[in-house]
Amino acid sequence: MASDAELIGRSLSGDAEAFMEVVGRHEVAIGAYLERRVGREAAEDLLGDVRAAAFQYRGTYDRSFAGARPWLYTMALNRLRQYWRSRPAEDLVPDVTEVTGLANGWDPWPAVDVQVDTRTVLRAAVAGLRPEEREVLTLVAGEDLTVADAARVLGLPAGTARRLLHQARAALRNAPEVAALLTELNSVKGSK
Repeated sequence: MASDAELIGRSLSGDAEAFMEVVGRHEVAIGAYLERRVGREAAEDLLGDVRAAAFQYRGTYDRSFAGARPWLYTMALNRLRQYWRSRPAEDLVPDVTEVTGLANGWDPWPAVDVQVDTRTVLRAAVAGLRPEEREVLTLVAGEDLTVADAARVLGLPAGTARRLLHQARAALRNAPEVAALLTELNSVKGSK
């Protein structure tokens, strides 16, 4: 099987299908990343923008990297930033039911309460991170990229990305609300 770099090279030589294969390999992951950041409807539009931008800028791809996934995440992150800058601030605040993942009329079982509390606390703790820490953490933990690939996406040296990830993990570990939540979760587990 040809690497992404080889396929991009072939697409630059006129083989349009080769580039579609690269996009096809990664569009589910990129689409899911976009959907988690802006919702399904906006993500579909942004994914089209990512495809178009990637095709337009494929000549700038560094073919010394076999896999194009981090490069496509860079395209997606750039499209997200453009999207966020273009939106009114009130449009960027998610609805409570969207954040918790619960529809109206939910049944407040204790296990559900703990899950909602967990999501809320973790989202708040992650929101408290510095933006560059949050981005590295999101790409490594949420998108399953290596630290080196996350560094490529963000245009950072790998050592800087490692430091930012370490700082993010330490900040989350030391956040008082996370510590309280862990204590609560341990007591719930212990009572079963």
